[in-house]
Order: sequence, then structure tokens, then C-alpha cells
Amino acid sequence: MSDFVRVTRGKAPLVIGLPHAGTDIHDALIDRFVSPWLARKDADWWIPALYAFAVETRGATIVETAVSRSVIDVNRAPSGASLYPGQATTGLCPVTTFDGELLYRDGAEPDADEIAERRATWFDPYHAALRAELDRLKAIHGQVVLYDAHSIRSRIPRLFEGELPQFNVGTDGGRTCAPGLRAAIAVICADSGASHIVDGRFRGGWTTRHYGDPTNGVHAVQMELATRGYLVEPDRVDEMSWPAPLDERRANDLRRTLSRALDACLDQGLLAS
Repeated sequence: MSDFVRVTRGKAPLVIGLPHAGTDIHDALIDRFVSPWLARKDADWWIPALYAFAVETRGATIVETAVSRSVIDVNRAPSGASLYPGQATTGLCPVTTFDGELLYRDGAEPDADEIAERRATWFDPYHAALRAELDRLKAIHGQVVLYDAHSIRSRIPRLFEGELPQFNVGTDGGRTCAPGLRAAIAVICADSGASHIVDGRFRGGWTTRHYGDPTNGVHAVQMELATRGYLVEPDRVDEMSWPAPLDERRANDLRRTLSRALDACLDQGLLAS
């Protein structure tokens, strides 16, 4: 196992993917970025802490990468094809932040050969670990759920208009999981009283679309959380204000809904419906 891929094994038929929580940047790369802070700005901050309960209380397996998404985004198509054609997004090896700021110093962007090297070094091992855990648990249980956990700031005008819903459930239009699971998670999010949407702006990244194969017992769901659910978002995002600290009161409120969503993932009846 690569030291930048972290696997916490559980016995339940549930794998939680954490593709964007990493902040590590190789020493040979760090000076090529405009700033270390900018290169880490778009991480899914505090997501491991938010979902830590799932290991002890739900028996979930967690697969995460320590590598920053600015080095390589393991939730993008390895071919480099856009997940959202015609919409602003970032690529396999991003050259801008979500806000459109340049990540690299002039002339320091990775070329095609370097992108291929980064893929072999960091992308492929992460997905090999993810596939191994899905195969392990499917062999035991017959059905397994991949829950891909994400977060993003509530307002990023370059990516979406207005304020993002609190819960953004992605199943690629229902293709990646059983209808019963998709419907159950939607009801759970609605019951929270917070805003939610299913298959809206974030309808599932490459991971969800690649692994989701409900007819063969692998169900995949992406959960994109607006960060206001577990921290106080600053009016101005800069090096002094971001990332904001985890707000445990907000996080505990959010965990009540996330706990119910994970319980739905473990409901074999929903997977069969």
C-alpha cells in the first residue's frame, strides 16, 4: 500500500471515499505553485473528521488520499475529459482554483508527460485501493455501496449561481445506484430541514460514475456538502480566513443527517428496490 493512500478497513458493505481531503504536496512541486495556500484552498476541509464516526459506529471502510487535488484530482476522468461539458470545472491536474485563480507560476504547469507520470504515481494507486476494498466487501455481502464524500464552499460564482444547497446528492441521474437508495437519501436530506438537491450541479464525479454498477451489486452515491453545514464561512476567503475551523455544534447537527444517509446505504432492502 502506498503511504499516501490510507485505508481503514471495516466489515460492513460500505466504502467511504475521500478523494479531496488531502493537502500533501511533494517537495519537488511546491515551489512551482503560486503559493502553498492557493494550492490547498479547494481541499474538502475537515471531511475526515466529519465522517470519522462511520468507522466505529457503522463498520465502514474509508479510503482516502493524502495528496492535494491541485497535484492530481483523483475524482476526474483519467483521460482528461470534462465531467461537465460546457460548464466551468477543474481538470485532472488543475491549473486554476475553483475561483479561476492561476495555480502555477508562469511556465510551471505540468505537460502531458508529467500528467501521465502523476497519474501513475498517485491516481492509479488510489483507485487500485478503492477497487480492492469494493471487491473485498462485495465478495462477502453480495452488494456494496461506495459513498463518495465531498464538500465545497457555499458560494463560488464561477461554478454555480447563488448559494449551493446544503446537501447535493449525485447518482448521475439514477444510473449509479438502486432507485430505492437514491429516493431514501433524498427523503433523509429533506427531513433535515436544510436545502437539498439530487443530481443537480454535482451529479457525481468520475468515481461515482465509474464504479456505480447497481445491476452487478455495486451502488455509488456522491454527497457534496456545502461547508456552511459544519463551519462558519468567512465573508472574504483569503489566507487569513480559510480554512475556517470545524464548528463542532454545526458538525454534530449535520452528522445526524449523515448518519441516517449511511444507514440507508447499509439497508439491503433499499439496494434491492
